[in-house]
Amino acid sequence: MRMRTDKSDNGEPTGRTNLQRLVDLREILRYVPHYRDKVFVIAFDGAVVEHDNFRNLLLDLSLLRSLRIGVVLIHGASLQITKLADLTGKTPSNLDGTGVTDTVTLDLALTAANRVTHEILEGLSAHDLRGAYSNAVVAHPAGILQGIDQQHTGRIERIDVPLLKALLANDVVPVIPPLGSDGEGSTYRLNSDNVAVEIAKALEAAKLIYLTTMPGITLQTEGLIRQLTVEEAELLLKKNKAELIGANLSKLTGAVKALRGGVPRVHIIDGTVEEGLLAEVFSNDGIGTLVHTNEYQAIRKAQKKDARGIYSLIKNSVETEELLPRTRAEIERQIDDYFIFEVDGNLAGCIALHRYPDEQKAEMACVCVAGKYENQGIGARLVQFVEEQARTGGARELFCLTTQAVNYFLKKARYSLGSPDDLPPLRRLRYDTSGRRSQVLKKMLSPQ
Repeated sequence: MRMRTDKSDNGEPTGRTNLQRLVDLREILRYVPHYRDKVFVIAFDGAVVEHDNFRNLLLDLSLLRSLRIGVVLIHGASLQITKLADLTGKTPSNLDGTGVTDTVTLDLALTAANRVTHEILEGLSAHDLRGAYSNAVVAHPAGILQGIDQQHTGRIERIDVPLLKALLANDVVPVIPPLGSDGEGSTYRLNSDNVAVEIAKALEAAKLIYLTTMPGITLQTEGLIRQLTVEEAELLLKKNKAELIGANLSKLTGAVKALRGGVPRVHIIDGTVEEGLLAEVFSNDGIGTLVHTNEYQAIRKAQKKDARGIYSLIKNSVETEELLPRTRAEIERQIDDYFIFEVDGNLAGCIALHRYPDEQKAEMACVCVAGKYENQGIGARLVQFVEEQARTGGARELFCLTTQAVNYFLKKARYSLGSPDDLPPLRRLRYDTSGRRSQVLKKMLSPQ
């Protein structure tokens, strides 16, 4: 956990970067290849939309789109509901969609949210960006919780991923209010922070960015927290919950849920700071709080003592012909090629990287995750890790052979179809003699 220690000449906090200047263009360009064709989910508090800096944020969004970064916008409406309630003399049952939503509050939420959505769409249009209101959130009643009927408060059932991907593919920015519908004519109030989490998870976003009116996660005793691993964030929620009230608590809770759901980075920043979004995304320093996974710390090189565990782990996958048969002795001989993923000291997954330096190629092989750890993103992290290992080792092309995971590598890992002719001669010989007729997939690696 790193706390803010920056001070100006007069002793006042300055933040993590000089916000009086534009983010250096060269700094931005360093990050572009990493984020191109990825998705950022950006959640605005309603107060940010009403702030003067919102116009600048729209310019920042235009820059992200010009760099081929997909953007999905989710907005809150608490401030707008409060103002509308004061104007109409009505009393809302809750403001953020986490408590009971009575009929009066649902009406206020619908009106306020629609106004905010329209304002965002107008702003996008003014900056030559196409946007569309999306009913991609399918929700059902939250029901009775702790003996209390939540009435029109909903719970998220699922996200219409094909709809959102279709909009993004056609260069349209989806704009999503804190509302969900059940497809039968009923609408339910939702918390915008939770909506952002579920959409980021469903779209496998590279980043979830919360734009609020506070500098980040702050504690009275220690000030702004600059970086947290997900484990540190969980500990903070457990030990310092009394200090984490309101938006601090909601955003940090959402960050942990997103990270545990496979989103690698969550940023919580002040959306009222000019150029703050760009400073956070395109610099090592940033301005707010970065909460991140610690995925690579769980991955280590395998040792000879791990051979037995790897052999046991892949046994079922070998029996179902998902993996090529390997004896324990074979694994021991090639143990330097293996990496394992540990959870609390337990073997949760493995992967192998076989190098062919003469051809500047490498093979990703033996990808396997233990059953009880499936659907936690471990396989994807192992694949990403080995890809980086191959790149830093000088490989220009990474290939893999599979009989049953073709769709995953094509659609999610961004591989392309290859043929046995793409294999190094030694690997081609083994391919021909195995008789498995696996599909060859390949991926070009950009140099370091």
